[in-house]
Amino acid sequence: MSAELLKAVAAPKNPNIPEIQPGDIVSVYLRIKEGNRERVQEFRGTVIRVRGGGNDATFTVRRIASHGIGVERTFLTRSPRIEKVTVHRHSKVRRARLYFLRERQGKKARLKEKFIRRDANQ
Repeated sequence: MSAELLKAVAAPKNPNIPEIQPGDIVSVYLRIKEGNRERVQEFRGTVIRVRGGGNDATFTVRRIASHGIGVERTFLTRSPRIEKVTVHRHSKVRRARLYFLRERQGKKARLKEKFIRRDANQ
């Protein structure tokens, strides 16, 4: 019975969110309500964490704001407020949590690009 109850409460999966992994550079377009108006705001940065877990799955994106201040934001994967997520680049990383990027700045915070090989007959 509890499994049926969890399925009833579960939010539908957002079709505008592709498969993302740590190290990806993404743009998250989020609907923001200000007073009686709604607008779409872009948050572009590196995915430093992906946490699965069904209904409360999240991913954390980190970007460098003005004056070198790092800003991290966690998004719910199934949130209807997310308009779309676009992946700009995949990076080659060897771990699941990229918290070491918090201590690095500038060129030391760069990640190598991962080139995805495609078959010749596609």
